[in-house]
Amino acid sequence: MTLKAAENFRLTVLNPGGRDPEQRFDNLPAPSEGAHPPTNFHAFAACTLGAFHFNARRAIAEETPVLLLLRSDFRASERALANLKKQGRTVAVSLKETGLHQIAQQLRDRAKLARFMKIVAEADGCIATTPEAAAIYQRVRPKRDPATVFIPTPYPIDDSRWNFSVLPDQQSGIFVGTREWDVPSRNHFAALLVARQLCETTGEPVTVVNLDGYKARRLLDELNFPKEKLRLIEKRKSYPDYLRGVAQHKIVLQLDRSHVPGQIAGDALLCRIPCVGGDSAIERIAFSKTCGEGRTITEIASMALDLLQNADLRAAIVNESQARALEQLSFAAVRSQLASFFAQSR
Repeated sequence: MTLKAAENFRLTVLNPGGRDPEQRFDNLPAPSEGAHPPTNFHAFAACTLGAFHFNARRAIAEETPVLLLLRSDFRASERALANLKKQGRTVAVSLKETGLHQIAQQLRDRAKLARFMKIVAEADGCIATTPEAAAIYQRVRPKRDPATVFIPTPYPIDDSRWNFSVLPDQQSGIFVGTREWDVPSRNHFAALLVARQLCETTGEPVTVVNLDGYKARRLLDELNFPKEKLRLIEKRKSYPDYLRGVAQHKIVLQLDRSHVPGQIAGDALLCRIPCVGGDSAIERIAFSKTCGEGRTITEIASMALDLLQNADLRAAIVNESQARALEQLSFAAVRSQLASFFAQSR
C-alpha cells in the first residue's frame, strides 16, 4: 500500500434505516461545521473524505468500498448487503454498538442471532472497533479467514482546529466520564464514590453529566458530596461546547468495564487531558499507564490523586497519549489502516 493509494482511498459507511444524518466529507469539517461531528462511525467516513449514508441506493452510487453497520433487528442490513454485493461492492460489516454488554443484548434473540451469523459469514470482511468484537467476528467467520481486523475509532487529533486544550492554570476538578446508573458494567456508582473521596482529599470539584432529571439528581443527593463541590451538566450541548467544558478539568475519571470503543477517552484526547480508570479500546492504546485494565479501584484512585496533585505528571501522560494517538488513532493513521484492509479484502 503506497502513501498515494492510502491518500486516495475513500470509504462509504452505510447505516441502513438509521437516523444519523447523511453526510459527504469533501473535507474535514471544523468544529460546529457539518450535520454530525466526525466521531464514532462518522469518523471512518470523515477520515477517508468519504460518505455516511442510511440509504443503500445512495451508498451504492458512491462507487467505493462500504462499511455496513448492523443495527436494530439486522433485517435492513441483510437486505443492504445483498444489494451491495449484486453491484460488486466490497463490503465489510460491523455491529453499530460494540460494547460487550451491547453485543450480548443484541444477540440474545434467536432471529437476530441467525441474521448476524449469516451476514458476518457472507461479508467480505469485518471491522471491529474493539479487540473483543474482533475476537467474536473471527469465530463466526470461516476458519483461517484473515478478513477480520481491529481498527480503533479515529479522532482528528492531527487537525489543529480540533485541539480544545486550555492552559493548566485554567483547569480544575474531575470530570466523571460515565453517566448510566442502570448499566452494571459502567460502574457509575463506584466512580462517583471515588470522585467524592478525591474531592474530600484535594478540594477539587466534581462534574457529572445528568440527563436523567429528578431521579438521578436524588441519587446524587444521597452521596453527600462536599457543599458546592458537585457540578451538574443537565442540558445537552453541542459537541464543541461539550469538549470546551471537559477541557477545563484536570482529569477524566471512570471505572467503566464495558470494553467499548472509547468516545470518552477520545474526547479526552481532543481536550489534551488524562483519562483515568476505564477499559475502552482507546484508553488501552493511548492511556495505557492510567487505564483500568488489570488495576483495582484502589490503584485507580491512587493514580487519580497523583494526577490531580502533580501538573508535571499530567503533562507527561498527555504527551505520551498524544504520541500514541498520532501513531494509531489519528485520521491519517486510521485512513491508512482502512486502505490496507480493503485492498486485501477484494
